[in-house]
Amino acid sequence: MASDRIFGLVMALLALAYIASAVQIQTSFLSDPVGPKAFPILIGVVAAISSIFMVLRPDEDPEWPAMKTLGALAVSVLVLVAYAYALKPLGFLLPTALAAGVLSYQISPRPKAAVLSGAGLSAGLFVIFKYALGLGLVALPAALAG
Repeated sequence: MASDRIFGLVMALLALAYIASAVQIQTSFLSDPVGPKAFPILIGVVAAISSIFMVLRPDEDPEWPAMKTLGALAVSVLVLVAYAYALKPLGFLLPTALAAGVLSYQISPRPKAAVLSGAGLSAGLFVIFKYALGLGLVALPAALAG
């Protein structure tokens, strides 16, 4: 219960800071009647109400996952961060195949299926993003592409 109340209080303070920064958005004389402030203020109000509700009516103390599960989550986060950094220098296909393969292996630890999933997802997503959606993806690093 205490963790929900602390989190709710911190989030309420952040929501109020967000609303305060949204109020200071400069508007031009050509803006619509609602203006650019309305949507950010609405988001901040919803976040503040949700946070206050969490402070007033917290859930029971949560059951945290085992250390093995937390370790798997940490590995997943590291894989995704490395993936984001690897996309530009290595192109789309290699980092996507590796990241999808590692994450697939974490879901179901079968090496052959993980390799096939990574390769299939990499190729399939490349075709969809490059040709169906028209994104300017680079398939391979410049050194390998020629």
